Amino acid sequence: MFEFIRQITIKTIEPLQLSERTVLIIAESISFISLFIIAVIAFYLTWFILKRTVIAFVHRTENKYDDFLIKNKLISRVSYLVPSYIINLFAPSTLPSFPTAFHFVQNTIEIYVIFVVALIVNSLISTAHDIYNTFNISKDKPLKGLVQILKIIVFFAAGLMIFATLAGQSLGSMLIGLGTISAVLMLIFKDPILGFVGGLQLSLNDMVRIGDWISMPKYGADGDVMEITLTTVKVRNWDRTISTIPTYALVTDSFQNWRGMQESGGRRIKRHISIDMESVRFCTPEMLERFKKFQLIANYIEDKESDIAEYNKANKIDTSTLVNGRRQTNLGVFRAYMKAYLRSHPRVHQGLTLLVRQLQPTETGLPVELYVFSNRQAWAEYEDLQSDIFDHVISVLPQFDLRIFQAPNNHSIGKLTEALHAFATTSLK
Repeated sequence: MFEFIRQITIKTIEPLQLSERTVLIIAESISFISLFIIAVIAFYLTWFILKRTVIAFVHRTENKYDDFLIKNKLISRVSYLVPSYIINLFAPSTLPSFPTAFHFVQNTIEIYVIFVVALIVNSLISTAHDIYNTFNISKDKPLKGLVQILKIIVFFAAGLMIFATLAGQSLGSMLIGLGTISAVLMLIFKDPILGFVGGLQLSLNDMVRIGDWISMPKYGADGDVMEITLTTVKVRNWDRTISTIPTYALVTDSFQNWRGMQESGGRRIKRHISIDMESVRFCTPEMLERFKKFQLIANYIEDKESDIAEYNKANKIDTSTLVNGRRQTNLGVFRAYMKAYLRSHPRVHQGLTLLVRQLQPTETGLPVELYVFSNRQAWAEYEDLQSDIFDHVISVLPQFDLRIFQAPNNHSIGKLTEALHAFATTSLK
């Protein structure tokens, strides 16, 4: 067919009395252009057939996995090979008189095929990754970093093959030559290599997963992990901003993963309130009678008094002096009350640690710390519970004759001024 086009062209331009080489150039150029047009038509025809058959069938199936073939353009990219096959098959008959031009066409087709095959392999990797992401294990073991390194390898290999084709050398010779520039390559691909190694460690050691809440103050990150890639980890912070962390930084630097808290079903409350130490005292009988009216600790007061009385009697303690023997204090009763209050609270996790403890006294008073776990992990509900508990603590402290320690403010200074003024007025009278 193309020989026929070539002969017709030669006969057509013979009357122009051009040189033989010029005639051959025109005739074989028209023959090759005809081949190129046929190849393009074949591509569009193939794509039309695939679109009406394979792609239409995929859209009609209920299986969602084959939809990823279309999403990642695998089918359309396969059709790109049709023109190269046709040109490679018939090019010798269109350029018989120009071996150099034919060799150039062959190299161009080879480069084109290498590039298209790399695109097809890239689509296959993306499709496999999308299918993997439909399984629950993908949240625990994300493979996006591995997928990215595979794609880099594919295109790096394709680039080597293309360069070898252009240089007219074998791929083996090119690989040997890479050894001399390995240091440069290591510098160029430093971040992907570090990211790949870091991603493997994160995955194998189960250090972080998609959806984990992590905190990394160094990078301003405090929120949920959105994406783990070859070189970066994206975190959506609670203020809806996005922080980007180098993947290897999660291995080399420290960060806090709150997954354990989420899996435990509780969220820790660890906060203290400072007590004025001058308000701490032994309980008088009148105070104990008043405390017995508090339902949460009525039995505790009676049992404790009975235990103390037995101890003092057994050890022949002279209770006429306050410092002798054992006695209850208003702070001790308050701690017992708070334990009972927290034990009875429906939103406090009863299966995890619950403490009401004293910390080291300081110049700002005696810290009494509540160490409990909320059974509500949502931020708003957790903060509501924490605030409700300390609202109650602050309100109930005066019932135990205890005072909160706080620095003097305008109100307290004003009251002191009024008291001094009243005292001075009375003294003058």
